[in-house]
Amino acid sequence: MLQKRSDGFHNIETVFYPVPLKDALEIVPFQTTQQLPTINNYGLTVNGEANNNLCIKAWHLLKKDFPELPAVQIHLLKNIPMGAGLGGGSADSAFMLQLLNNKFHLGRSPEQLMQYALQLGSDCPFFIINKPCVAAGRGEILEPITINLSGYYLVMANPGIHFSTGQAFAELNVNDSLMTPASLKQIIAQPLENWRQLLINDFEQPAFKKHPEVKALKETLYQLGAVYSAMSGSGSTVFGIFKNMGSWINALPAHCTMVEL
Repeated sequence: MLQKRSDGFHNIETVFYPVPLKDALEIVPFQTTQQLPTINNYGLTVNGEANNNLCIKAWHLLKKDFPELPAVQIHLLKNIPMGAGLGGGSADSAFMLQLLNNKFHLGRSPEQLMQYALQLGSDCPFFIINKPCVAAGRGEILEPITINLSGYYLVMANPGIHFSTGQAFAELNVNDSLMTPASLKQIIAQPLENWRQLLINDFEQPAFKKHPEVKALKETLYQLGAVYSAMSGSGSTVFGIFKNMGSWINALPAHCTMVEL
């Protein structure tokens, strides 16, 4: 459920769930008079100028309040694709804040780090907590929840289409939510088998209309036996939750990643 806010953002209601798909982040303080941080990217391609990288922006945020913060070399190994609705860049920035806070003994509390993170992106505060949460507001109002998905298998299928979150919001009819009146907490408390009819991502409707191949991925995962499938965030990744390991693993679409929850 989404509503446009007077500040240009949207109020959302969503579920955040951390999964074992990770980037790797390392910082090394410069031993020279270098004044600004640098970033070296490895793995998947990171598009855009270095100054726009959220890890660089995280350093600048803390530098404002801690002038003594040294410049660092940032080494980022990207395993999570960009523009995929998986929060990879947001996670990197949140963990950058925590890494700087811990390494240089800045003394910022998790609540304070969440305030910094919110300046970097609406979903960034979640990664400070990094536990299953229901989120409201811009995404910064977080309530930890209990979801036991242990023993299930999560398949993430990424079609290689870069989705802009801003564009996704622009194409969304905020007055035409497909979500049922029940609250998210009520829905996710039900058996996983019930989610298919109740737990709906409003971003899917415009995304599927523009990119039918993304809709086809969701349909394929259900055909293979997924208990629940949906597009992740604003897309374009589609995920499926499977109860048991089976022959479906040999029939997965291309560009799939599977993890055990």
